[in-house]
Amino acid sequence: MCDNRQIVNMNTKISPKYQMNLIQTINDKLFELYKGYEDVSRYMLKWIEYYDSFGNQNFYIRYKDYEQKKIDVKETLHSIDGETLLKIAIDLGVETPDFIPSIPVFKNELKSDFETASQTFEKAYKNVEDDPSLAIALANSALECIIKEILSDDRVNTQYNEKDTLSKLISTICKAFRLDTDHSFPTEIKKIANSLINCCKAIEDIRSSKTIVHGKTDDNYIVENPLYAYFIVNSVSTIGLFLLSFYKEQYPKIVPQYPTDLNPNDLPF
Repeated sequence: MCDNRQIVNMNTKISPKYQMNLIQTINDKLFELYKGYEDVSRYMLKWIEYYDSFGNQNFYIRYKDYEQKKIDVKETLHSIDGETLLKIAIDLGVETPDFIPSIPVFKNELKSDFETASQTFEKAYKNVEDDPSLAIALANSALECIIKEILSDDRVNTQYNEKDTLSKLISTICKAFRLDTDHSFPTEIKKIANSLINCCKAIEDIRSSKTIVHGKTDDNYIVENPLYAYFIVNSVSTIGLFLLSFYKEQYPKIVPQYPTDLNPNDLPF
């Protein structure tokens, strides 16, 4: 069983033994799926992220040969941080026992369609240790962004106010998803839905009364312990991941349909 810090700060919490086993499994899975060096290399290249205009990146591809035609998968994987390793494992369908990688999965989900929420949550994630109060406030805001984005989908068919805060928004989306009224859901799921509402209300209360977002005096209590920030950031990722998954299942992304019988003579150029 892993604690909150294992889930969040995976780069430093994954043991060397665990990483060795995980890297071997990922290596085997890659060659099982893609067979040759060329496609494996293409896959790994898609995980590279550039930090700045100077070309600095999160990791570099290692090769077995001078001509750089054969990727050295294991050496490349050993140079990758723990969080990205878990993301790759999840993407490949590799099991990750002893870890509940909600945060990397959540961050991946946000990147594709929820840019504002993604940027806000990323800032929360990075401030957990250095500024727990700010991390809590940002995590709260990220969850608000997600819910508003979902509710803005006309198919959800519900009304909300742009000024609504988390406690109101979570009630609105639970009602829109019929989490507490749909008879096809087990009673226990309905109870958990009610707990989601209470949890989000508590997160908002902490954000409003125990962080720096509103003016505070020297006598006011401000959250300074990273332990509480870890707890809330993990809670937000779990709630957010459930809402996103439920939304995508009930309202699949609409793929634009393009005519397949276009005549080149009909093109405007």
